Amino acid sequence: MFALVVLAAAAASGVVVVGVLATRSHVPAAPKPRAGHPPLVLDLGVRTDAEARALVQAQTLYKDGKVDRAAGIFGRYHSLEAEVGAALAAWPGGTIARLQELQAEHPRSSLVALHAGLALYWVHRDAEALAAWRAAAKRQPDTPYAVRAGDFLHPAFAPGLPRFVPSFEQPLRIRGLPAPQQFAALRRAAAGGNAHARILFGSALQQLGRPVSAERQFAAAARLAPGDPDARAAVAVGLFDKANPSRAFGRLGPLTRVFPRAQTVRFHLGLLLVWSAQVREARRQLRLAEKEDPQSLLGRQAAGYLKALGTVGTS
Repeated sequence: MFALVVLAAAAASGVVVVGVLATRSHVPAAPKPRAGHPPLVLDLGVRTDAEARALVQAQTLYKDGKVDRAAGIFGRYHSLEAEVGAALAAWPGGTIARLQELQAEHPRSSLVALHAGLALYWVHRDAEALAAWRAAAKRQPDTPYAVRAGDFLHPAFAPGLPRFVPSFEQPLRIRGLPAPQQFAALRRAAAGGNAHARILFGSALQQLGRPVSAERQFAAAARLAPGDPDARAAVAVGLFDKANPSRAFGRLGPLTRVFPRAQTVRFHLGLLLVWSAQVREARRQLRLAEKEDPQSLLGRQAAGYLKALGTVGTS
């Protein structure tokens, strides 16, 4: 959570991520490729099998500049994640051509489109990179790769998507489980038809980069408990889209009148404003949320965001 806060504060203060190319109008002729290797973004979710552990290790090696060792691990597997990793590890020798081959073989893959965009960006083929990221965002919107593509397409926003924070905690019997078992337990609980269980499962789906599935769980919770401010606020947060943030704000803003004392509404309104780099109003909403109950879970979260934001956006 607080790592996200730092990233959000950085974005709000004007730090521009790789996607700054969206505002560029001129690219020098035949520029040199950018230094190093393009980023590698593999997401294995809650998998703990041998291949997943190996690919996580290879990704760490790649990030640390130990590319040859990473390539050796990627070469042992034939999953699409491993194939993409191997293509990036071979940079620059045939990387773009190999990713284009993978795109032809897997035309619906956001994983491949995202990394094709990164490789193209690394050699200053900016228009093609943008097209690849748009494809990544559209093809499989319910994946972390589509979410990451959105970061590059909309650099004025904080990285990732805002996550709904329930005002209640997971049951203790679930909270202490390892991640795979915890996710399975939350899914089983949600199937039972309880609104709070649906919200908890939706939050878990958000953490795994599955925004579409999360929004469905939140919508189901709101149908089960239309008078529950958590459920109604969750729907709004689940609708947040960097290409059209008005959908989420249009749902969440009116809830301040429907539930004038609901801490969750003020807190999440502040959260969406942070993600949209509207720092001054975000700070105001977070202060209102904290004031409702400083000792509650959301009150403490609001205080953490306010501390992280510091003096950002005051000038």
